[in-house]
Amino acid sequence: MSDKEDEKTFLPPPAAHRAEKSHPSSLIAIVVAFYFVISLSVVFLNKYILSSSTYEFPYPLFVTWFQLVVALVVIFIWAELGKSYKTFSIIPPYEFDTALAKKIAPLTFIYVMMLALNNLCLKYVEVTFYQVARSLSINFTILFTYLILGQKTSPAALTACFIVFLGFAIGSYGEINFSWAGIFYGVGSSAFVALYGIYVKKTLSVVDNNQWRLLHYNTTLAILMLGPLVLVSGEINEILTNVDFLDNFNFWALMTLTGVTGFGINIAMFLQVKYTSALTNTISGTAKSCVQTMLAAMIFQNTITVLNGVGILLALFGSGYYSYVRYNEMMSR
Repeated sequence: MSDKEDEKTFLPPPAAHRAEKSHPSSLIAIVVAFYFVISLSVVFLNKYILSSSTYEFPYPLFVTWFQLVVALVVIFIWAELGKSYKTFSIIPPYEFDTALAKKIAPLTFIYVMMLALNNLCLKYVEVTFYQVARSLSINFTILFTYLILGQKTSPAALTACFIVFLGFAIGSYGEINFSWAGIFYGVGSSAFVALYGIYVKKTLSVVDNNQWRLLHYNTTLAILMLGPLVLVSGEINEILTNVDFLDNFNFWALMTLTGVTGFGINIAMFLQVKYTSALTNTISGTAKSCVQTMLAAMIFQNTITVLNGVGILLALFGSGYYSYVRYNEMMSR
């Protein structure tokens, strides 16, 4: 889970003409900083678990499933606290209706594929290249919007998509630790991110446009769907056979922390929508991607070639330009 597209949550986009409220700049800064910390933590913690020398745990499907279980536990606790404390009341009491679950199941399948392919991508590529490997979500969004909804895209947005694709191509060619598997999973994750963005808007009506009720169903169904896939993949047997730190408290604490931060993305996006403007959301998402790439280069000591660097910059610029174009189009409606 991580760049702006990674963080597609159960939150609908802010209304095009919602009244902007005046909030203290200090509050806005805290909200944006919280979004930065949470979204960056998701990517770096997942990469650390999947391929660090301390806890090399290359089992992305199990990691994804475990994080969903942690998220469901957090939902239970948060919802219970909401009964007594107003601060936590944004999440309603847990519910699960079989009839509603059947209607939400197609969206959950897309959600599971998005999360699983995202972690599989992180397993095979460096974090510096992660942004490039998953940059095509914008292109898939435009493609699926046309194929599924019949909506055409402006020339400016198409130009942004071309820049992103050019960055993807150049960045891939210039990557030292190139991985076809990483590219495949990154492109696949991008496709499901785009599908998720489309289907979540269609599915929200099933739960009266309440993103938190959808969170209940999506998380529960995702655990049920991904569980059999984890078993069939053979990861459980490999973990029991190859991992010698399953009794290490620090490891499970780290795994739990990744689940909490994964859930925290929902809260971070909710706060950004509530306390900042659509433009701030656009800027902070693009800025976070830039910071993520720079931090990855410093923390993981990834070598960035000239071509790789050009590809990363083009992918970031194209993504930022696309967000700018879409923001202007939204505000002009």
